[in-house]
Amino acid sequence: MNEQHHGFETLAIHAGQEADPATGAVITPIFATSTYRQDGVGKPRQGYEYSRTQNPTRAALEECLAALEHGARGLAFASGMAAEDTLLRTLCKPGDHVVIPDDAYGGTYRLFAKVAEPWGLAHTPVHVADVDAVRAALRSRPTALLWVETPTNPLLAVADIARLAEVAHEAGALLVVDNTFASPYLQQPLTLGADVVVHSTTKYAGGHSDVVGGALVTADATLGERLAYGQNAMGAVAGPFDAWLVLRGLKTLAVRMERHSDNAERIAAYLAGHPKVGQVLYPGLPEHPGHEVAAKQMRRFGGIVSFRLAGGAAAAIEVCERTTLFTLAESLGGIESLIEHPGQMTHASAAGSPLEVPDDLVRLSVGIETIDDLLDDLAQALG
Repeated sequence: MNEQHHGFETLAIHAGQEADPATGAVITPIFATSTYRQDGVGKPRQGYEYSRTQNPTRAALEECLAALEHGARGLAFASGMAAEDTLLRTLCKPGDHVVIPDDAYGGTYRLFAKVAEPWGLAHTPVHVADVDAVRAALRSRPTALLWVETPTNPLLAVADIARLAEVAHEAGALLVVDNTFASPYLQQPLTLGADVVVHSTTKYAGGHSDVVGGALVTADATLGERLAYGQNAMGAVAGPFDAWLVLRGLKTLAVRMERHSDNAERIAAYLAGHPKVGQVLYPGLPEHPGHEVAAKQMRRFGGIVSFRLAGGAAAAIEVCERTTLFTLAESLGGIESLIEHPGQMTHASAAGSPLEVPDDLVRLSVGIETIDDLLDDLAQALG
């Protein structure tokens, strides 16, 4: 398939997923095998010798992800954190420095602060929407990576990817963009100058809360080869069934993201007018400080809405415990709507750090249910 001439929805269904040559199966099979018969000593058939190194189901997912992100190489991992750890240990060394968001995902912060820092990797938290602050942090000491989430998790700050790519490259750093919240459908950071994209494919890529996975996609093939070496050497690869589930999810990513965005826009507007809500954080609202940048680099504004309760932490916890359609649970990006209190759930590892999130904050992962039902649920929960 000539991928250059096909749209996103077509690539999601066909890239890396030609009919099986042995049987004609139109859906990529689950290759549940650990090893492969070789045609001779040291002569693996089509390059397959051992499934940690390469598996046909995983290869299909990796090719599809690369196509959707307009990248040169895609790599699938056992989790988003496995992808992040492999990237850090492959591209950084003890003594290096990394700039990270000042409201990064709690698991990402834990990786930097509790695992990578004792190993010797320093990090500086910065508000990624502030280009001057990022530039100053990069100049403060030689920096290997500028690590960005946009929108950030959970405060939904928006980083200008194109400008930060210029700033990072001027400082000799690589720009890594966690694109989990936006998904490849809403945003393609490699086309704006990023060097590596990170995904928790558990979220919108899989889309059904039934798989855990991660991915890296690189703009440059040589960088992709370095990371592929690290993937094989460290071994935290996606299993074939997990890869197959993410492939299945990607086929409907475009239509799901449209509905997620439709519902989130309605909910953000409702919350913005509610007397018990102190602040709504959603890039689709014109008053959001990153609205113009988001409108420039995103197709739409996504399915995550965060808001702060005027009544403080107790009110936030009460709302989280009163919803019925919004399930109280961690994670995001599935077809079902979820609600959580980041301070005590997904971001608890950042408590007491510069990345601690407000205790009156609630994060919604808005699903694809009937919008009036979701609005009714929030109305009764807010009392």
